[in-house]
Amino acid sequence: MKAESLDKNSLDKNSLDKHSLGKHSLSKERLRLWLRMLRVTRQVESELRERLRTEHDSTLPRFDVMAALYAAEEGLKMNELSKRLRVSNGNVTGIIDRLVEDGAVERIAIEGDRRATRVCLTVAGRETFRGMAVEHERWINALFEGVSEEDAHHIGELLHRLPASPSDAH
Repeated sequence: MKAESLDKNSLDKNSLDKHSLGKHSLSKERLRLWLRMLRVTRQVESELRERLRTEHDSTLPRFDVMAALYAAEEGLKMNELSKRLRVSNGNVTGIIDRLVEDGAVERIAIEGDRRATRVCLTVAGRETFRGMAVEHERWINALFEGVSEEDAHHIGELLHRLPASPSDAH
């Protein structure tokens, strides 16, 4: 009787291990996927940083700030800009200060709120960003030249299934 129950327990344990192994395998595959995505992101980001630096004497954070302001023609409050970029107000303030010095951005006082300002691209800033954006798109296209239009669409659809934020995952 004991031998029988030991065998039964062993079988149950083996079944459980196989079941766990299946989940474990999926978990490992997802981990490998994350690591691949991270590696590709870092490689592309590194290349973009280098090209922005050498070809436009700019940085990726500066490009991101200009892109957000370009999309918001009326400009943005500093806290809105920080939220869009998911960075602290302090990080954005330093970049905006330099863009103002360069004549690419202007600060506009908001009537009725002495503490708040709206920032927007100047005409020169919009022109500068347009040139950078055209180059940026060309660089991305070259970096992903091995990905077909169909594959790019399919990968995009798959990535849209992922939660946009950690709270979406639960």
